Amino acid sequence: MTTAADPTVETKAFQAEVSELLNLMVHSVYSETDIFLRELISNASDACDKLRYEAISNPALIGDGEAPKIRITPDKSANTLTIADSGIGMDRQELIDNLGTIARSGTKSFVSRLKDAKDGLGLIGQFGVGFYSAFMVAERIVVTSRRAGGEEAWTWSSAGGAGFEIASAELNDARTPGRGTSIELHLKKDAAKYLEAYEIERIVRAYSDNIQFPIELVDDKGEAKQINSASALWQRPKSELTQDDYKEAYKSIAGAFDEPAMTLHYRAEGRYSYAVLLFAPSTKPFDLFDPERKARVKLYVRRVFITDDADLLPAYLRFMRGVIDSEDLPLNLSREMLQNNPQLAQIRKAVTGRIIGELEMLADKQPENFEIIWDAFGPVIKEGIYEDFERREKLLALSRFTTTAGEKRTLRQYVADLKPNQTEIYFLAGDSIERLKGNPKLESATARGIEVLLLTDPVDAFWTSAPLDFEGKPLKSLSQGDVDFSLIPLLDDSKRNESKSATDEADIIAAIKLNLGDRISDVRASQRLTTSASCLVAGSHGPDRELERLLARQNRGAGAKPILEINLHHPLVTAIPKAGADAADLSFLLLEQAQILDGELPEDPAAFAGRLNRLVVSGFSKG
Repeated sequence: MTTAADPTVETKAFQAEVSELLNLMVHSVYSETDIFLRELISNASDACDKLRYEAISNPALIGDGEAPKIRITPDKSANTLTIADSGIGMDRQELIDNLGTIARSGTKSFVSRLKDAKDGLGLIGQFGVGFYSAFMVAERIVVTSRRAGGEEAWTWSSAGGAGFEIASAELNDARTPGRGTSIELHLKKDAAKYLEAYEIERIVRAYSDNIQFPIELVDDKGEAKQINSASALWQRPKSELTQDDYKEAYKSIAGAFDEPAMTLHYRAEGRYSYAVLLFAPSTKPFDLFDPERKARVKLYVRRVFITDDADLLPAYLRFMRGVIDSEDLPLNLSREMLQNNPQLAQIRKAVTGRIIGELEMLADKQPENFEIIWDAFGPVIKEGIYEDFERREKLLALSRFTTTAGEKRTLRQYVADLKPNQTEIYFLAGDSIERLKGNPKLESATARGIEVLLLTDPVDAFWTSAPLDFEGKPLKSLSQGDVDFSLIPLLDDSKRNESKSATDEADIIAAIKLNLGDRISDVRASQRLTTSASCLVAGSHGPDRELERLLARQNRGAGAKPILEINLHHPLVTAIPKAGADAADLSFLLLEQAQILDGELPEDPAAFAGRLNRLVVSGFSKG
């Protein structure tokens, strides 16, 4: 039974970020405005997917028996372009929530980045705000929607200003769908080309040919024809497909503008049967470091979309995009079944192994493509070294490092270049390559030509905290525990220092300990230093220095007191026994300069400046 439309029109304000986003869209000068149609078709496809899935448990939602589809209707006389779907539809509150807010984390930073980006359109597809791209070509948008099974329809309309209007829709109006959503774009004058059939077909073929539902184009006589293949490309044999087919599928499935750096397409047969079509992008998605760390591979069951939240890949492969289509899973999968299904766990394990194998092959046969992936996603892949014990060795072998010997170095290259008597792989973690290269902890290793991994990604502090080895060689931090280079010869033997007597060493260490008190856990002679006076290291047990700093920044504890290592041959150190009243200032200076070289501030900057001034003045007066 139809009801008369409610004459009351309610006006609502957009979320602040949406208003700013719409302002960018309306005044954009982007040339690739074709994106709007791809985004609206993609949204329509999602709505059809949701209807088909919900109809599994509630067949009445498709009571008319008509399969979901998408229909595009250009109207030159009215200067409108309508994209309608017979999908799940939206009720009043869903229209307000879905079209009046951006319900995603990081919205403000996204809008800021879009404003400054040269390739802003690429960000649109990555962040799920594709609907608003329609304002690039439309001066006004009217959305009419009726939820499947619902008895009311609603209209949302906006001219892209500060707000929108919401009102009830007449059920017997020709523009009101029986179910689903109709988006009517009132086009700008310079967007008239999107009313031409050949333009619409071109865009659909380029971006949406693999959408799983028929996309129909209505001509000026009211006749409709299907303009997409609507085939599940992942179900087709590889021999039938070209690289262009894969590129188009990637852009359609992932909502991306770049080209895939790696494509993985295969069918698994055996105990479980499933088809896999996965892509590694060549650029970072905007939400790569979202705290939820979720992969976004779509799960289908016998070509029916189920979810993109099935946790089909481990978090360290969350940059992968694509589809896994199972022949064996039940269509009515619940969230509990998704979380505990042993078949899904087996698929996840097998597909993860296949991706790692494909990355290994790519690194060997197409290193330039692998480098693209590593440059974009290396920090994410390294999360797996910490989290995936089973594949740790493979992930270590895949990893590329900047070292004191060069860039993009592998651990196999490192091990092949070990110095005589060297039994460990040395690394140093910090916040920048430049600061690490100037770190005094490198001095003794440099004097012996020992290569050191220079690690600057935040994740490096975590994966290196696990006990690791590669090809039988343990990884050892130069910021933690004892380091013994005595068996590795110096490159220039003439630089070998004569050792101090045990008495002198003990006196100096005792004096520094007395002056510094509980600010440090210990003082000891260093094998790391050759020219600098001091450095700070962590004990053999507990976190490395860099991990302690990261945890402290997150207010997760102050950490253990560091160990102060001193160079017994440095003039600043040897002066302490004879310094008299200046001995305390010299001891503190050893600690504070070590903190500064590690990128930290002295605990009391004013006191540091005061003692430095006293020592300088004292030096001048003695001179």
